Amino acid sequence: MSINTPLASQSWKIRHRRQLSPHFLKNSLLVLLILFVAGSIGVLGVFAYVSRDLPNPNILTQRTIKQSTKIYDRTGQHLLYEIYNDQNRTLVKLSQGFCNDNRKLPTDPNGIPLYAVEATITAEDRSFCQHYGFDPKGILRAMWDDLRGQHVGGSTLTQQLVKNAILSNEKTLTRKIKELILSIELERRYSKDEILQIYFNEIPYGSTYYGIQAASTNFFGKPVKDLTLPEAATLAAIPQLPTYYINNPDKLRARRDWILDGMAGLGYITKDQASAAKATDTPLQQKVGSITAPHFVFYVKSQLEQIYGQQAVEEGGLNVITSLDYDLQKKAEKAVEDGVDARGKIYHFDNAALVAEDPKTAQILAMVGSKDYFDDSIDGQVNVALRPRQPGSSFKPIVYTKAFSMGYTPNTILWDVNTTFPTPTGPYQPHDYDLKQRGPITVRNALQGSLNLPAVEMMYLVGVNNALDFADQLGYTTFGDRSRFGLSVVLGGGEVTLLDHTNAYATLDDDGIRHDPVSILSVTDSNGSILQQWHPTDGQAVIDPNVAHTTTNVLSDNNARAFIFGAHSPLTLGDIPAAAKTGTTNNNNDGWTMGYVPSLVAGVWAGNTDNSPMSAKADGSFVAGPIWNEFMVNALQGKAIDQFPTASIPLTGKPVLDGQMPGTHVIIDRASGKQATQYTPPSYREDRLYAEYHTILQYVDRNDPLGPPPANPQEDPYFQPWEDAVQSWVASEEAVTGIQLSNESPPTGYDDLHVPANFPTVVLQEPQPDSVLPGRTIDMTVSATAPRGISRVEFYADGKILETVTSPPYHLHLEAPGELEIGVHTLKAVAYDDIDNSSSVSVNVTLSENASGGVVSVTDPAQDQVIKRDVDTFNIALSIEQSNEFSSVTAYAEAKGTGKRETIGTKTLPDSPFIQIPWVLPASGDWVLSATGTLKAGETVQTAGVMVHVQPGSAAAPGSPPETPLSPFPPLAPPPT
Repeated sequence: MSINTPLASQSWKIRHRRQLSPHFLKNSLLVLLILFVAGSIGVLGVFAYVSRDLPNPNILTQRTIKQSTKIYDRTGQHLLYEIYNDQNRTLVKLSQGFCNDNRKLPTDPNGIPLYAVEATITAEDRSFCQHYGFDPKGILRAMWDDLRGQHVGGSTLTQQLVKNAILSNEKTLTRKIKELILSIELERRYSKDEILQIYFNEIPYGSTYYGIQAASTNFFGKPVKDLTLPEAATLAAIPQLPTYYINNPDKLRARRDWILDGMAGLGYITKDQASAAKATDTPLQQKVGSITAPHFVFYVKSQLEQIYGQQAVEEGGLNVITSLDYDLQKKAEKAVEDGVDARGKIYHFDNAALVAEDPKTAQILAMVGSKDYFDDSIDGQVNVALRPRQPGSSFKPIVYTKAFSMGYTPNTILWDVNTTFPTPTGPYQPHDYDLKQRGPITVRNALQGSLNLPAVEMMYLVGVNNALDFADQLGYTTFGDRSRFGLSVVLGGGEVTLLDHTNAYATLDDDGIRHDPVSILSVTDSNGSILQQWHPTDGQAVIDPNVAHTTTNVLSDNNARAFIFGAHSPLTLGDIPAAAKTGTTNNNNDGWTMGYVPSLVAGVWAGNTDNSPMSAKADGSFVAGPIWNEFMVNALQGKAIDQFPTASIPLTGKPVLDGQMPGTHVIIDRASGKQATQYTPPSYREDRLYAEYHTILQYVDRNDPLGPPPANPQEDPYFQPWEDAVQSWVASEEAVTGIQLSNESPPTGYDDLHVPANFPTVVLQEPQPDSVLPGRTIDMTVSATAPRGISRVEFYADGKILETVTSPPYHLHLEAPGELEIGVHTLKAVAYDDIDNSSSVSVNVTLSENASGGVVSVTDPAQDQVIKRDVDTFNIALSIEQSNEFSSVTAYAEAKGTGKRETIGTKTLPDSPFIQIPWVLPASGDWVLSATGTLKAGETVQTAGVMVHVQPGSAAAPGSPPETPLSPFPPLAPPPT
């Protein structure tokens, strides 16, 4: 029988509860008591063991600094900075009673203001008045944050005092237990006010400044008693990470404002007071002694403090070998100074920064954080190399590199046309820097020409999140909050640090291998023991090597950017191959030049530290480019010239990705508009490209660029706005150039106008075949008819044109040209209709006499010669026999088929058998040149015509427009590799 009923279950529990005898309960309590006592004894034993050699807490104010820490360049021969082994300390008093229920204001007029104490309590230990040396909740919270990778810290103010004034800063469990014991002991021996008094006179505020009085004097130039509320909150923000906050003013201000909000929340001040204080600037006025590369030194010092703690750095006698190349640092400093001095007033900027790395290791070889560290007028102590600034177009190569990894190529065709992008935050309408549109353009030219419209298009194709994920892989640290970024990030709308940016370019330079920036090569303690040693690593492969080489191939293509920057911009280094990119923010606040050679990468920022705009003409190539160029030229002087690896640019098989405008080449007949046939005359044959001028979204699925084209491209929300922009540009281009841009399917029918049924009929009337012509007179007559009518008849002798007759009767009469000698010659008449359908008739005749008297002939140009319009005139050369018998010679030009002969020029009384008559070259086309000579006796002789083909010049004259509008569309030819 089952007992699984509510009543049965309850009965079973009662029955078993009754079985727990009093002896069982007594024994259980005894066991628990024994375990508790044993545990307590164990804990006490641990504490007793650890505290057996504890320092005397009464020595708080007798701390001794052992040795100074020395920071060297990479050779160890140049001392960059020495952290001196003294303490800048001035004691200051604190009024009693802070932790009483009725806290009293300071009574000592030279003491610490109450709000300075409150700011520090808010920043470091808000439960200071309640705990007994440690805060269990704070410790548990710190442990939890450590597990989550967020090292916030849970030490009380008392523990911090012990750590900084009595114990070392080593991170061991034993030291932590000692800190806990001593904190409890301090709380037992001293009052809260005494602990505060000691704290404010002991705590380090960076460098050699110990105590709030020294900090106030050195950072604000005033005693502590005169500190304002925002200044007091600023000082309270420093002790957590002194070097970091001193050298990062934005971070320091953010922590200061957090403290002020906390003070208002605790009731120390009002919200209005907090708001007023937050609106006040409190810049530090740090004073530094003898130092080389100060921004780099303090960057290293900040790293050392995070690893070893401030006390070890300032008192431990460390010897630090850094990555800095002393010679390159000096060249970098000079380039920055020269650049700002030479162009600062012209372009309204006062500062610049430079970072150089070895791309193979990411070792920082030079770091210049400002033009002059000691110039307060430009906030020189701010290390702009570590401060986030908008990179402008210098960020474009990052997005394009991601695009190359997805299957796009440097030959991919994008559209440089004004487009409205329908973003989630509203319509976005970017423009190129010169407000122009260039129509279809390859990625290579779009990137090197720094064009904005194609870049935004590519950003959408890549995807904002994909691009920023890629940026994270490259080591950028400023793209955490993705909600802040949209398509404009490709134009530099997201801030980066110069150090991160330079390191990303180093990754492109090193075959796509990323290394974290290296500034410290080794650290030894005062005993010579190695604490830290840099070793080469394989790095992290974040870019396919060929993709990195492809970006380098584009960035080093000076020809591709010459149409914007010119052939000799600061981005070139003479014979040294260099990959480079500039950047300028829309409001001209920041100018950048980033670039590299195989052995060195450098990035330069120029602008104003206070973020005020430069002049309207101050772009990156003008303000940062010359600094980059000077540094690179000097750095590479005397070095061997290295070549970049060769990039293999793939052919995808998709025309739009391979640089071919999708479309078809067809030879058409201009008269019918249909495909040409064997009967279509050359004059009516036209090689026409029937291109499909559509947005790239017509052919490419942005989620699978190398896959099949989208079945329904209209489903993409960007398709229609892009398509409208393309078609609008095509229409405007047709209106401006007068060229009909085919955007249709090619014709499928064949020419039905040039067919045998339409050919003219030509009948010879005179002379009879094989006639012997008396004298030298030539007479030839034909009759001609055609379904479309006859437009002209051309007469030839031995292939040279003699005359064009445009109306009946179709008769030729002339004295035989001098170059026709005695013998058989072929005369031909060719009849044409209005669209050059033609038929001909020929006859052989014999001339029985040579020319008498003078003879004129055209010797230059030759029959069917091509004349390029590279020059304005061409000298026609004529040969004259018995020139003394001529009174004049005249040259003529006739546009073929018109029958209208125009005079070129006349030479009277020629005194030489060879004369030249200049011909001002006409429009391109086929032209017939001839000449006549008038003898002194009154007779006239003439030449046969010479057919020449005038064509456009191989290069347009500087400043001259093309004679006909040129199509802006790329040809359907195999793309370059």
